[in-house]
Amino acid sequence: MTYHGLSQQEVATLRAQYGYNEIAQAHLSGVQRFLQQILQPIPLMIFFAAVLSAVLRHWEDFIIISTLLIVNLGIEFYQERKARRALAALNKKLEIRALVLRDGHYKEIPARLLVPGDLIKLRIGSIVPADAVLLMTDGCEIDQSAITGESLPVHKGVDDVVYSGTIVKIGEALARVRAIGMQTEMGKSTHLVQQAIAQEQSHFQRAILSIGRFLMGFAFLLIIILFVVALLRHDTILETVNFLLVLVIASVPVALPTVLAVTMAISAYAIARKKAVVRDVSAIEELAGVDVLCSDKTGTLTKNELTVGTPIIYGDFSVEQLLVYSVLTSHDENDDPIEEALFRYYEKHFFHDSRRAYTIIDTDPFDPISKKSTARVLYHQQELFLVKGAPQVVIALTSDASIRQKAKKDVDAFAQKGYRTLAVAVQSGADGPTKLVGLIPFFDPPRDDSRAVIDTLHAEGVRIVMMTGDHHTIAQETAKTLHLGTNIITAKALHNTTEQQKKHLMHTMDGFAEVLPEDKYRIVETFQERGHIVAMTGDGVNDAPALQKADVGIAVAGATDAARASADLVLLAPGLSVINDALRLARQAFHRMLAYATFRIAETVRILLFITLAIIVYDFYPVTAVMIVLLALLNDIPVMMIGYDHAPVDKHPVRWNMREVLTIATVLGIAGVASSFGLLVYLIAHGYPEGLIQALLFLKFDVAGHSTLYLTRAGRRHFWHKPFPSWTFFLPTFSTRIIGTLIAVYGVFMTPIGWAGAGAIWLYATVWWFFNDQVKVFAYKVLDWTQQRKQTKKHHRA
Repeated sequence: MTYHGLSQQEVATLRAQYGYNEIAQAHLSGVQRFLQQILQPIPLMIFFAAVLSAVLRHWEDFIIISTLLIVNLGIEFYQERKARRALAALNKKLEIRALVLRDGHYKEIPARLLVPGDLIKLRIGSIVPADAVLLMTDGCEIDQSAITGESLPVHKGVDDVVYSGTIVKIGEALARVRAIGMQTEMGKSTHLVQQAIAQEQSHFQRAILSIGRFLMGFAFLLIIILFVVALLRHDTILETVNFLLVLVIASVPVALPTVLAVTMAISAYAIARKKAVVRDVSAIEELAGVDVLCSDKTGTLTKNELTVGTPIIYGDFSVEQLLVYSVLTSHDENDDPIEEALFRYYEKHFFHDSRRAYTIIDTDPFDPISKKSTARVLYHQQELFLVKGAPQVVIALTSDASIRQKAKKDVDAFAQKGYRTLAVAVQSGADGPTKLVGLIPFFDPPRDDSRAVIDTLHAEGVRIVMMTGDHHTIAQETAKTLHLGTNIITAKALHNTTEQQKKHLMHTMDGFAEVLPEDKYRIVETFQERGHIVAMTGDGVNDAPALQKADVGIAVAGATDAARASADLVLLAPGLSVINDALRLARQAFHRMLAYATFRIAETVRILLFITLAIIVYDFYPVTAVMIVLLALLNDIPVMMIGYDHAPVDKHPVRWNMREVLTIATVLGIAGVASSFGLLVYLIAHGYPEGLIQALLFLKFDVAGHSTLYLTRAGRRHFWHKPFPSWTFFLPTFSTRIIGTLIAVYGVFMTPIGWAGAGAIWLYATVWWFFNDQVKVFAYKVLDWTQQRKQTKKHHRA
């Protein structure tokens, strides 16, 4: 049959109808990205405070607040821009081209110019440029692991469908394009990726919003109380509004998003030194809480490289003869993964080339219909007929019934282990009996570091769940080899379960076999619905939707562009060991962020509650507006260096427990109020002048502020336990206390207190530091005891 292909006019008509053969991607301008950042709750709060300052003509406050807002947004915008540039570099690749038949002539064009109905020629090594139906073929084998996860190439005949992004491993074909762009299987996967993007909101974002809501709610409650008190006392409205505005500024966690983002960015650079690119820095926080790792099998846990197992020999033959006969019936130029594995095994185990003793008369390559390949050779003047192929075909040729029976059992045993098997037979002369030489098993071996990575992750509280498109038996054998467990079910079996059964299965399954891209996506989603933080590793187009849906998507080395674009973490070196390094660094980063968040909440509670009590009880403003702004600068800006602080590595997944964070922060804040109010009572009782009281309280707030941070960075332990603060963190935070001391001693913007007053405040704050540490440790013990009681009651009810 003669084919002519589409005409240029037909192509133009079809392109107007279907568009270009490309995956649609959403792009935001720089202005849109900036608006996305500023329209978040905390930046809006800061912006509102700046506007109020301008309305009231408090230009000093306006300049300070605006500077903080610009710095905050600038750092976030810079980090996001870096991430987008990294993505662009990762996605940079050579343009895929296609050999298309148009107007009766073949020509090579960019694949994006294809339209449905185009006739394309596929050759060995070609990347299939669109979904197509085969019209003519000489026995194509297609590597479609990137789409389906199958580890072996699949035979394709006339009328079979080949998918965009797959690779022709054997043979040639003529195919008609049936789907392009978003209508291809790859495009459908991209649709799922976009769906996941639209639905996602990170735990980090939710934590920031929770902290912001708590602080602002607390602040507005106290501000309302103060405003009512001011009205009842007939204070000047303008003066009251002025001071309350500054309280709003003090309550807004100005540096919170920036400090947390910078902390994650620093960890991202540390991970980059381990040969991995973090595309989204918020994934650092998510990675710290991962308790389920869903891993693709082929190319991720395994090498995606067929390897010869231990052969079985029959009769008087040797392993060397078995391998010599197998390679004599193979062809280097075929680029067949099975034959490549045979050549590698032969060259590794037999240093002398026994093939030199054989003269090849003729060979017939593998025939997908007869499922065998043959060769006729001379060996010491004796003619031998060699056969290699599917076990059921080759075994049937042998004349020994007992050998046939034993070989069938051996093939079944290999199948139970998930091995693919080849059989080799030899016939001496044209009339001699055909004897079975042996069986050669093939398997996709695990990566060298997979088992060690899995053992380490298990020890760190992360559950590994394997997902693969391979057959159930192959998946089960791989899981057994890797110590993952053997409780493997098919995706179809999972779909046919009730919700109650599914809930049980998600807690007990070690892996899922025969999964499609949609299955991987739904499995990840199901784990998330049950409260798990899920990471997903993969390398193919079929993994892209699940990589995007997961809280942390991890693309392994050599992953497809679609997988890398969907992932949060891209590994640049083979193997998975960097995941362990990234996990430890992420947990350290989370510890730093948790310490800062707890400190910031405690400081807000301490300052606002103390000021409210002082005004209500004594009708006295304990600090001025300028002091509040100075404290915000001295407390927040230097602690950005917390990202370089030493931090412990938790032995279990960690995540935001806002009940615990708010409780500990509130306890520390109230303890701080007690110390400050006690000092205020003493100073007023002894008749200290108003300006001096304010200056002494300012220094007390400054010295005690970073003391609180040293408490929160220690977590449940006392502050003197290791790891000690790093010099990179200690020097900036300590230096601000020195700066605050100098300001108070020499009276910059306030009444000078002298060195004696400063020494007394330092001593007073240090005593309370030790006391607050005891309070903090006791509060954690109470929380742990309360949690244990709840778990015990829940267990008894169950």
